[in-house]
Amino acid sequence: MNRRDILVTNALPYANGPIHLGHLLGYIQADIWVRFQRLRGHTVHYVCADDAHGTGIMLSAEKAGITPEALIEGVRQEHHRDFQRFGVEFDIYHSTHSEENRVLSGYIYERLQAAGKIATRSITQLYDPERQLFLSDRFIKGTCPKCKAPDQYGDNCEVCSSTYAATDLIEPRSTISGATPVPRESLHYFFRLPEFTAFLSDWTRSGVVAPAIANKLSEWLQGGLQEWDISRDAPYFGFEIPGAPGKYFYVWLDAPIGYMASFKKLCEERGLDFGAYWNAGTPTELWHFIGKDIVNFHALFWPAMLTTAGFKTPTHISVNGFLTVNGQKMSKSRGTFITADTFQDHIDPQTLRYYFASKLGATPDDLDLNLEDFLQKVNADLVGKLVNIASRCAGFIHKGFGGKLAASDGEAALTLEFQEAAAEIAANYDAREYAKALRLIMALADKANAMIAEKAPWTLAKNNPQDPAVQSICSSGLNLFRLLVLYLKPVLPALAAQAESFLGIAPLCWDDAGTILLDHSIKIFAPLMQRVELKQVDAVIEASKSSLESAPQDSPGPLAKEPIAAEIEFPDFAKVDLRVVKILHAEQVEGADKLLKLTLDLGADANGKPVTRTVFSGIKSAYAPEQLIGKLSVMAANLKARKMKFGVSEGMILAAGEGQEIFLMTPDGAAKPGTRVT
Repeated sequence: MNRRDILVTNALPYANGPIHLGHLLGYIQADIWVRFQRLRGHTVHYVCADDAHGTGIMLSAEKAGITPEALIEGVRQEHHRDFQRFGVEFDIYHSTHSEENRVLSGYIYERLQAAGKIATRSITQLYDPERQLFLSDRFIKGTCPKCKAPDQYGDNCEVCSSTYAATDLIEPRSTISGATPVPRESLHYFFRLPEFTAFLSDWTRSGVVAPAIANKLSEWLQGGLQEWDISRDAPYFGFEIPGAPGKYFYVWLDAPIGYMASFKKLCEERGLDFGAYWNAGTPTELWHFIGKDIVNFHALFWPAMLTTAGFKTPTHISVNGFLTVNGQKMSKSRGTFITADTFQDHIDPQTLRYYFASKLGATPDDLDLNLEDFLQKVNADLVGKLVNIASRCAGFIHKGFGGKLAASDGEAALTLEFQEAAAEIAANYDAREYAKALRLIMALADKANAMIAEKAPWTLAKNNPQDPAVQSICSSGLNLFRLLVLYLKPVLPALAAQAESFLGIAPLCWDDAGTILLDHSIKIFAPLMQRVELKQVDAVIEASKSSLESAPQDSPGPLAKEPIAAEIEFPDFAKVDLRVVKILHAEQVEGADKLLKLTLDLGADANGKPVTRTVFSGIKSAYAPEQLIGKLSVMAANLKARKMKFGVSEGMILAAGEGQEIFLMTPDGAAKPGTRVT
């Protein structure tokens, strides 16, 4: 087997909030892969950092009455602590606000500039005269210029789904100060991304991303790439652009360079060769593990920057989907927006690693944490199958044989079957098909338990605790347990360490699958894992609700911001034709921050012909397109079609809330498309 040298990175969490279970999905996926490669004997460096720049960080620090530097360092320590609690062990956990990143960002920018890939031009933005800063769309609200709905953001109306320029808002206001913003021109710097269309078209089809991701990227490429605005005006917490006083790198320029900066710091600490992992043409591998919401930055902007600056492009970008809980988007009101800290307060973090792994494949599919299924699977597999083998066998070895295993294997054929499974399990781990690997492992665990149940050493021991058959059966059981622990070690490192101690062996590596323990002494068995009880899950839900209720509120609730509208008569309401619809297709809208394009099944007309509608809906902040396909919702079917910048919207689906707390109105699952809502 050829030894591999691999640098692995994880997406950088933003330094403005806690780590939650949705974050952990991608980090656990990467950590399992890193641990597996190391068990195989490969060299792997695993780095990450906090994404620490941007207006949001600056404003949060100001609100807390501390410096941005103090804020991001405190959050960085909390993030690192949470990752460690869930067994995610980085070689370094750095920050994008580092000297290494400042130097590398400047260096790469200057290379882009020297290659003629930087353009400048003036743009008009809204400016907060009180705070003296330019406002991005998310910091501007006003009345929609189309439907006159109040309290809409600066680019899209969440009521009528219209899109517009922030300058078109009626009575716009800054959400930071409340002041009325004014238009102001500013010189901005742009990366000439369209010039890389041919390169990116080939690169994204080279196997570096999964086919589903390549297909999505091709939509952006075929739709025409736009020049990328890489600058922001002061005041801004970040790095100043070399040679451009008062201009700062947009956070997404220096964030991926943070991978390089983190590794640079690790190289300085351990005497590693930075160029061997980043220079173009080197035989080392570069793997990024990210969520699918940031694919465009990593698979379009980032490789274009790297290749221009003379660095290697990623070997592979592994993309995970979103996490839902009990089939729905994580919700604070339902107590399913669960932080890492809250989960580990009540439940062993290893159980989450196992559950995620049991559902994960190499494709960017969304994963549902069904709490009932979680409870059943963890207890059945880890306690009922895996740990049960050791607990059934160890006591007999100590009672009758002084803690020493037999000198020969009485179940050689079954042991060989376990050993031969190592190759297929390894292939699945390497391909990031963890669910397939775990199914194979648990099928082996079933066979080990069946063997022990059939041989019933407890029956033999009743007559003679020192019966050699008892030693043989239990020794074979413990050797099979050891192999199962090895195969699960990438997923359950803490349990593996406990098992290694109990068995009295050195830390297992993958090659140990070819050996067994003969005439070997073991220690007294202690429980390796406890069952997860329903009350623990309930405690997590309640604690998550409590943390929401006790958290300070930045603003009053929706009714306080938007008083109930004036009363209408029933005939007015009766004019609205509400119908059940099924979402047949959903997709991103290029150039729109909040819109998704939905194709809706409205049932059939009087002649039995299927009726579909196209609707643009401002729910992108709460739902990924993949989460919506197949869902039922309700639409205002007789709303006059509206021509928008991106196409014609033929109605409106109903939703409640705003921002990331938007929820579709969902009828009972038995409802049929086209049914009138009364």
